[in-house]
Amino acid sequence: MSEATDPTTQAGTTTVSSEVVEKITVAAAKAVPGVAELGGDVARFFNSVLDKVGLDTVGDASRGVSAKVTGSDVTVSVVLVLEAGRVVAEVTAAVQQAVTAALQGYGLNVLAVNVNVDDIAGV
Repeated sequence: MSEATDPTTQAGTTTVSSEVVEKITVAAAKAVPGVAELGGDVARFFNSVLDKVGLDTVGDASRGVSAKVTGSDVTVSVVLVLEAGRVVAEVTAAVQQAVTAALQGYGLNVLAVNVNVDDIAGV
C-alpha cells in the first residue's frame, strides 16, 4: 500500500515569534471583563512616562505579557491589574481560558497560561 501525498504541501518550516504570541495574548486578556490593565508596577510606571513624552505606543503591543515559544508549544505569563470588586479566581480563570482559546485558534499548543495579579485598580 502506498502513501498519498498532498501536492499542495510545501517543504519548509513555519515559526511564530514570541512577539506575535504576546500580541495575541494581550488582545485576549484585555477583552476579559474585570481586567483593568496589563503590566506590573514598574512596567506601568515606565509606560506612563513614555506616554507623557509622546511615545504612547512604545511597548503597548506586549505590555504585561511574556511568551516562550518552542516550535508550536507556547507558555505565556500575564501580569494584570484587576478592577476593584472582582473575584480574583474568576477573572484569572477567564483570562487563562480566553488566552488559551485565542492561541489555539492560531494553531498553537498552549502548555500553560500563568497569571500574576499585580494590583487592583481604584484601591
